[in-house]
Amino acid sequence: MADIFDVIADGTRRDILRVLRDRHSLDESGAARGTSVSEIVAGLGLSQPTVSKHLKVLREAGLVEVREEGQHRYYSLDSEPLETVEDWLIPFLSVEFSEQDLKREIEAHLPEQARQVADAIGHVAAGTRKRVSSAVTAMGKRFGRSAE
Repeated sequence: MADIFDVIADGTRRDILRVLRDRHSLDESGAARGTSVSEIVAGLGLSQPTVSKHLKVLREAGLVEVREEGQHRYYSLDSEPLETVEDWLIPFLSVEFSEQDLKREIEAHLPEQARQVADAIGHVAAGTRKRVSSAVTAMGKRFGRSAE
């Protein structure tokens, strides 16, 4: 599984996967038509050797399939390996933290001095918000409008 994370960690490869996803279409038989290397090159503004190098990595990871027609190669997305990533991520995405849980988690990893600075910034921000809110309310009263 670490291999798939290494593969999708690269921004260029993620961009190529997006292009393939966005251009996904099926032919009359229901097979993926694919996107040519030149279309990917044009869409991303990268060189052909760069795109080909990344497509090779994606192909070896099973994330793309290639169909050859003469000298042309057409690539399409194979989302099955990404489902493994999704299965791994779902438990992390479904965990809900309350604000207090999140605050405790952050504080547990901050040194004391950083905690004090963060607390001071929070107090300043809260005070500023209150002063701005009061000023808006006062201006609304002055001009006969309610502050919304």
